[in-house]
Amino acid sequence: MVIKETLRTSKRDEMIDITRQIAAVVAREGLSDGLAVIYCPHTTAGITIQENADPDVKHDILMRLDEVYPWEHPKYRHAEGNTASHLKALTTGTSQTVVVSGGRLLLGTWQGIYFCEFDGPRSRTFHVKLLHG
Repeated sequence: MVIKETLRTSKRDEMIDITRQIAAVVAREGLSDGLAVIYCPHTTAGITIQENADPDVKHDILMRLDEVYPWEHPKYRHAEGNTASHLKALTTGTSQTVVVSGGRLLLGTWQGIYFCEFDGPRSRTFHVKLLHG
């Protein structure tokens, strides 16, 4: 079974910690041991695992992505004008897989799962597939 989750983003670029939302899915579905695959079905957003202790890390990541992929560039050709958001999503990727052990996400002390918005604000979805075993 695939569980569809929703969220609302509030900025053009932001990283939203969805770790608790994923943990709640694991608990609600009763997964004790296995894998949780978190997938983003959008071409201008992504999923990543990153430090969740210092908010400056999110700031620094978003700042550097803006420097590498500026919103406007004289050679961009994409008609919608959001080429930078597609490039940022390409960089973060569309999915992450997390081991579940003893009913808990097996993340490092400072790790969190993030939904990365690069073309907001929008209503967004992501999917969680739980694999037992």
